[in-house]
Amino acid sequence: MQATILTVDDEEMIRELLVSALSREGFTCFQAGSAHEARSILLNNKIDLALLDIMMPGISGVEVLKDIKGLSSDTVVLMVTAISDMETAMKCIHLGADDYILKPFDIERVLLTIRNSLEKQHLLIENREYHLNLEKKVEEQTGQIRAAMEDINLAYNHTLTALVKALDAREKETGSHSERVMNYTTLLASTMGIHESEVGIMARGALLHDIGKIGISDNILLKPAKLDEAEWAEMKKHPQLGYDILSGIKFLKGPAEVVYAHHERFDGHGYPKGLRGGEIPLGARIFSLVDTLDAMTSDRPYRKALPFTAVIEEVTRCRGSQFDPEIVDVFLTIPRNRWEEAGRRLFSR
Repeated sequence: MQATILTVDDEEMIRELLVSALSREGFTCFQAGSAHEARSILLNNKIDLALLDIMMPGISGVEVLKDIKGLSSDTVVLMVTAISDMETAMKCIHLGADDYILKPFDIERVLLTIRNSLEKQHLLIENREYHLNLEKKVEEQTGQIRAAMEDINLAYNHTLTALVKALDAREKETGSHSERVMNYTTLLASTMGIHESEVGIMARGALLHDIGKIGISDNILLKPAKLDEAEWAEMKKHPQLGYDILSGIKFLKGPAEVVYAHHERFDGHGYPKGLRGGEIPLGARIFSLVDTLDAMTSDRPYRKALPFTAVIEEVTRCRGSQFDPEIVDVFLTIPRNRWEEAGRRLFSR
């Protein structure tokens, strides 16, 4: 489809000359003898290229140029000017005009300039649309990749949860201890204002905290009596075993740090390294507190579950020794019902 061209000039003879030549080339033509007429045409028609005479009575071609660029930056504008007004022509280029034509002009040269200008504009529009389409495709593909990653992440989580449930069952641990401490960790870490991505790492570490027990023999792990010194030394290897299992998996490197340090104490009397205070990863410091919560509020072979008030007393008593005092302070602000919701069970009264 040929382009639509508007010729604006106060000299009718020049307009007719240009329109006649352009019509023979198959262009659709409009003409205007003033800025006012040009504005009316521009508002009611899509114009691909405008030929503007700079010097017109009343409103000049410079003002029409501004109108055109305000309506559509894609419209090609060629200024028609006498040699004596080259300064204004150059000003028009800065205002957005694409080129200028000198009077008196050669009609063949005008046609060549018009074709070249339209071709250039066509290529610019085509290139812009290409980039817009490319951005759209990239955005769509990015969305697909994100969805696929979410599916993979969900599959990972389901697999890890199934594995942990198997480990809990091996220890005769009923009621999904590992899932509860994961939920408790999420609640406490979120209340502390920790970034969501870091909360996810800590929660996964809590879920997998006892993964190292896969390497502990049933004779030790399930022994009903108190462990002797050698057996206890063997049991204390499970944080290191867990770390060794997880640290080789790229997306579990963060959780592996929690697993390694989940039996450390704030006062440095924990294991396996006897880390103290801020040396202990934050996720492990959070875990040690919520693990105590779950242990105390769960039934054990040697006792019934303790009430939540007993947990408060124990956590307060061990503030600064077993537990990070700042984390204890946040823990104590969270009401009982929030912990019960997170653990999906009611504590004993």
